[in-house]
Amino acid sequence: METAEVRQMDEYIQHGTTTTLTHCHNVAWLCFLVNEYLHLKAKEKELVEAAFLHDFYLYDWHDTGDGSHRLHGYRHADRACDNAVKVFSVNKEIQKIIKCHMWPLNISRLPLTRAALIVCLADKYCSTIETFFMR
Repeated sequence: METAEVRQMDEYIQHGTTTTLTHCHNVAWLCFLVNEYLHLKAKEKELVEAAFLHDFYLYDWHDTGDGSHRLHGYRHADRACDNAVKVFSVNKEIQKIIKCHMWPLNISRLPLTRAALIVCLADKYCSTIETFFMR
C-alpha cells in the first residue's frame, strides 16, 4: 500500500465508480474472509497477495486512444503479473494465480489451485457488485 505503484491504482476506475485500488482491496478482503470462514485452507499469504495484485496493470483501460489497451479483458492479467514481478518479485504461485484470474474469459488458463479459484470467483463477485450496484 505504501509504494507509488500501488497508490497509482487509485487513479484508475475499474468498475462503475470503483477504482482499481479499491477493487483489488475488496477482492483481497473477500478472499481472506472466504478462505477463513469456509476453512478452505488455501495458503493465506499467496491468496491475499495475488488477490491484491490481480489487477496491478497500472493504466486506464477506458482510454482507447492509441489502441494499446485493446482486448484489455484478455491481456491485463499478463500485464498485472509482469508488474507484480517487477515491483514486488512475487513467487511463481502468485504469478499463476494472477494469470488465471480471468477464467473463463481466458479459457485456457484454468484456476487449478484453491487460492486461484478463490481469487477468480471473488473477482467475479466484486466486479458484479461494483458494476451494477456501486454507481
